[in-house]
Amino acid sequence: MKKILILGVCVLAISACSPSDKTSASKGETPAQQSAEQTAMQDQNVKLDAWFETVFTDNMKLYPQFMTTLGMKQDNDKWNNPSKAFFLKQVEETKQNLEHMRENFKFSDLDENRQLSYRLFERQAQQQIDSVRWWDYGYRFNQMRGQQSSIPSFLIGRHRMDNVADAKAYIARLNGVKAYLATHVENEKASVAKGIQPPLYVYDHVLRDARNMLSGAPFDKSDTVSTLLADFSKKIDELGISDEEHTKLTAQAIDALLTSVKPAYESLIAEMEVMQASASTDDGVWKLPDGGAYYADRLKRMTTTDMSASEIHDLGLSEVTRIHDEMRDIMKQVGFEGTLQEFFTHVKNDPAQLYADSDAGRDAYMSDATAMIDTMKTRLDEVFITKPKADLVVKRVEAFREKSAGKAFYNGAAPDGSRPGVYYANLYVMADMPKYQMEALAYHEGIPGHHMQISIQQELGSLPMFRKYSRVTAYSEGWGLYSEYLPKEMGFYQDPYSDFGRLALELWRAARLVVDTGLHDKKWTRQQAIDYLTENTPNAENDCIKAIERYIVMPGQATAYKIGMLKILSLREDAKAELGDKFDIREYHEVILGSGPVPLTIMEERVKTWVDSKG
Repeated sequence: MKKILILGVCVLAISACSPSDKTSASKGETPAQQSAEQTAMQDQNVKLDAWFETVFTDNMKLYPQFMTTLGMKQDNDKWNNPSKAFFLKQVEETKQNLEHMRENFKFSDLDENRQLSYRLFERQAQQQIDSVRWWDYGYRFNQMRGQQSSIPSFLIGRHRMDNVADAKAYIARLNGVKAYLATHVENEKASVAKGIQPPLYVYDHVLRDARNMLSGAPFDKSDTVSTLLADFSKKIDELGISDEEHTKLTAQAIDALLTSVKPAYESLIAEMEVMQASASTDDGVWKLPDGGAYYADRLKRMTTTDMSASEIHDLGLSEVTRIHDEMRDIMKQVGFEGTLQEFFTHVKNDPAQLYADSDAGRDAYMSDATAMIDTMKTRLDEVFITKPKADLVVKRVEAFREKSAGKAFYNGAAPDGSRPGVYYANLYVMADMPKYQMEALAYHEGIPGHHMQISIQQELGSLPMFRKYSRVTAYSEGWGLYSEYLPKEMGFYQDPYSDFGRLALELWRAARLVVDTGLHDKKWTRQQAIDYLTENTPNAENDCIKAIERYIVMPGQATAYKIGMLKILSLREDAKAELGDKFDIREYHEVILGSGPVPLTIMEERVKTWVDSKG
């Protein structure tokens, strides 16, 4: 019952893509023997399912924020325990769980679906055990997923307020911010003492986010309202409670903001200023103690392959060259004469490719992105069997974090239907969100991308819960990038500039292989990596800067996209070649989505089994 079991998961194989059932009779067995064996196997399967659920449930109860994310109200007045002691205690329980499974459930006695669950549980448990070595290495305060912005984004996006009890729980969480954030700060101080510290530029982002949290009422006398008070006020206004109760709860929230949130963020700011003074301008994790081993571990976890940094770097270079050639074909199609880099400049500076940098322009972007997703919904039956039940909405990244957040990302829907999936578009700088890229972005983050994949994963029945909420980056991000390409085959991207945008985003992921390994293995500087992106992609300079700053604080993560996509495509093409007229893309997608997140090696096994079953 561990953190790894909350963070990792997959979906049970559906019948169309499951290997043949192991309950088939062996030669020479009597019907009575066959029946006894089948009964024993079924008994083992049922017991394993029950044990998985017990482990998951017990583990889930240790993480109040995860329960809130699932739409549950239990302990929704608490934060997770971020201490190292808590983490190590959970690792010990994971070891016990792993030992229990191996001692009490014989792998060969399970059917194929449970064997897959067994392997995934084993893999996730071992990953958590192995992660003890790297506990200090994740930068807890950074511009992407730092605690300074995770706290408000959680309260705003996850903490529902349906009644007075929920409002009181929100206030309790505000009161808990002081201790919660302080523990994260102590963890970071321990890392810095070991020489594990993000580069200098990160601190400006963290400090800006933290100071933004203390801007507006009740923290100052300005006419604006602070981020969290605005969220609390909006939610409590919708409860329809008496004025007296409304006034009382608001006063309690303000008190919590002033006595817990304010000193917590003031202490954070003070500590970040101290750390900033000692930070270096070296960017890659090669600078950290055992940095090479850490990066190798990150690449293995993110890609689920044994590819070395040099192999990934070379793959990126070759993919960049290939995509550049396809872009030159589009240059000819639109009649542009000049070099590819001149075409990049032309497209970036073309006013027709930009929305107005105004409220009206931002509203138009949101409206058009929503329309693209709605159109795709009408075409899903052509290429999919299973579709998500959860709704999807498009939202702007909130003002308090839009300057440092990525350009687009997805937040999953609540399993109980109480909260839709959200495609977040960052409209802080409209030049960073050109029209020619928006179609591919919408498909990646929305449908048929992350919303479809993650919602189906959560909605598939008869799975162990731990598999419904797992994440395998190469699988999920590979699917996201594949989802940008698939609409091309369906007849979308009719505008050649939109198709150029699709290639631009694929190029972006190919270039990531180059710059991520450049930064963390080849000791490139931040500026070298920025220059590579600005010279080899059409993206705006600010886009390139933010991207490189992301890859620096999330080593290896960016390599998963292209490697995952290439595996999904290569397996598909191999299946087509072998099956010929028997190949059905709807069934192929069912094989991929029907397992939920799995390492690429297991994905390959499942596709081979499906192909063999069709032969």
